[in-house]
Amino acid sequence: MSVIHRTTITPTKLELLTSWLPSRPWYGGGPGSPKLAKAGGFRLDDPRGEVGIEFMVVTDSAGPAPASYLIPFTYRGAPLDGAEHALVGTMEHGVLGPRWAYDGCHDPVLVAQLLALMEGRAQAQAQSVSDTPDREVSHSRSGEGTVSADFSPTVADAQESTELTASDGAVLRVHRVLQPTADDGSGAEAATTGTIGHVIGHWSLPDGARTRGVFATLRR
Repeated sequence: MSVIHRTTITPTKLELLTSWLPSRPWYGGGPGSPKLAKAGGFRLDDPRGEVGIEFMVVTDSAGPAPASYLIPFTYRGAPLDGAEHALVGTMEHGVLGPRWAYDGCHDPVLVAQLLALMEGRAQAQAQSVSDTPDREVSHSRSGEGTVSADFSPTVADAQESTELTASDGAVLRVHRVLQPTADDGSGAEAATTGTIGHVIGHWSLPDGARTRGVFATLRR
């Protein structure tokens, strides 16, 4: 289960993202630096206990209107071979020491656990509390047969998402620019039409209200 250490991290995750986000094709902020605030998210456990997995939502108030972005992070105690392009930055963790933070869409451990979450084989964990499931995260998986976790050959950043294509043709779409859904859930229902799997999460808006939206979908 996820263990949250109460310690210092230098630089902070938000500091790393402030310099990294503007380089992303799906970032829609203004010409200046992002003005970021943590807005929500959840964690997943690595079955081997080696890789930290976090889905972080940040809200940027630098543009003409606040925008919320989903950042799937992985944290490793050593560099991930062949993933230099996906490195967000390095941090010094007060308990764990040096940590390499990656855009998790390029990390096979995160991709495998995201699929496991959709299929009900993994449990979303609270972002900031140890050993506590996050009951707000909902997921679904329909259809027969398994989906290959081999999504590494193709990763394409689109305008508002990152799409990963597996060797068996399945497409995993991670929504980067989050869209709040209607209170009756109709927005999430429309966004997941035609999918065989999805994950829906919650986050806080700048006015403090809680909302939810689609974090990831899976299609054949």
